[in-house]
Amino acid sequence: MNLGNEPPSLDWHATTDSTSFDVIANIMVGLTSYGDDLTIEPCLASSWDILDGGSRYVFHLRDDISWSDGKPVTAFDFQDSWRRLVDPATGASYAYMLYDVENGLKINNGEIGDVSMLGARALDERTFEVRLAKPVAYFLSLTAVAPTFPVRRDIIDRHGDRWTEPENIVTNGPFLLDSWQHEYKIELKANPGFFSGPPELSRVKMFMVPEQSTAFLLYENNELDYVDNRSFSTSDVERYARSPEYRNFPLLRCSYIAFNVQKAPFTDARVRRAFAMAIDKTVFPRILRRRERPLTSWIPEGLCGYAPDSGPPFDPAAAGRLLDQAGFTDRSKFPRVELLYPNREDAKLVVESVQAQLKANLGVKIELTNQEWKVYLARRKKDPTPLFRGAWGADYPDPETFMNLFTSVNGNNHTRWHNKLYDSLVSRAAGEQDEKRRAELYRRADRLLCRQEAPLIPAYLATQNVMVKPWAGGITFNALDVQYFRNAYVKAPAARGGSD
Repeated sequence: MNLGNEPPSLDWHATTDSTSFDVIANIMVGLTSYGDDLTIEPCLASSWDILDGGSRYVFHLRDDISWSDGKPVTAFDFQDSWRRLVDPATGASYAYMLYDVENGLKINNGEIGDVSMLGARALDERTFEVRLAKPVAYFLSLTAVAPTFPVRRDIIDRHGDRWTEPENIVTNGPFLLDSWQHEYKIELKANPGFFSGPPELSRVKMFMVPEQSTAFLLYENNELDYVDNRSFSTSDVERYARSPEYRNFPLLRCSYIAFNVQKAPFTDARVRRAFAMAIDKTVFPRILRRRERPLTSWIPEGLCGYAPDSGPPFDPAAAGRLLDQAGFTDRSKFPRVELLYPNREDAKLVVESVQAQLKANLGVKIELTNQEWKVYLARRKKDPTPLFRGAWGADYPDPETFMNLFTSVNGNNHTRWHNKLYDSLVSRAAGEQDEKRRAELYRRADRLLCRQEAPLIPAYLATQNVMVKPWAGGITFNALDVQYFRNAYVKAPAARGGSD
């Protein structure tokens, strides 16, 4: 397969991107895992008890689980992991996942200096207890995602920043990290000690070819068994739309254009709203042509709180009046604005459309800056440009994974936008047990985010487009777009009509 880019990190506490997580999801597992229908299933935990009205969970670990060096996986490995995740010294962007755990937020923001005060502890080697500050509807889903996976503290302490290199890393998943030729290829090999048995495949080769056309040519030449959006350009999708090897399915992945609200002129919400109202989102599916759907809200359709009118309408005339009110009646004096985007054809098509629409509808010129994946991610985190293209895929099938992204405490919120009312609405919705009241809280928060304050412009709901060779099968597809290969298989060369 093709990853498209070099994973920025295989440390599941440090990374935030889907490229890295596609590797991690095949070499690591956690307390629970997702079934094909995204239901939560037992994994390293064989069972769990939900106590005290949903504010305490006790996980019971299997007795046949081990690390790749033969040592047993214990509850203390989860205790070490969760403490490391919230430790401010780690700098984990996903630390917010444990903010609902007792003392999680206070430890991460420095109010409490002792990580052992986190409400997650090993009662013994096989029992892991989690105490929540309040019951939350989505908590179990967190235990199936990579940032909550266990770690080997001794391995990290011994090898420092190089603990994720193949010669050092110790993992517990169906595959092992066999080699990592940086900027070229990662190879995984089957883990013979995986508790549910080794996977069907003996080896998975993950290449790093950023150019979609080059990667797709490898597929056409039978050098790749499987490609997805990273290797599948719009033109190729159109050519192969009727192929029996082609599949398209919707994702819980929203693409957006974001503002750095600390950089002029986007310190003014009127300017942000003007930009949002000057962009016709229905254009994006037409130029991408992969069955995407325009987004008029941040919460995607199908999740609690979805309301199609959360965002502002497309209204160039009203957008122009807003820009006038903000003091930009002379568009020639509008400041230089840079829009950052990653090195992908689909991202390029979208930002070029944004550039053209802003010029046509507002008379505003913006500049486009393209950067390689790791550089793009680092710049967004360290010093975001006034405008940048973003995408967020759900970590779990709940609106909280989208709405939490733009709270003041979220490490992945690169807009620099903070709003106490928004934070309060999202926090209340997370703990609300009544579905109707929860939906109303999310609708209020979504309207505040998209229509009133507009630190982002929702663009479109993505789809995944894949091609799979006839001799390959068992690849898991889901709306979270996490690629699991534990059940994948490749038929023998004779069965697929050619040489290997």
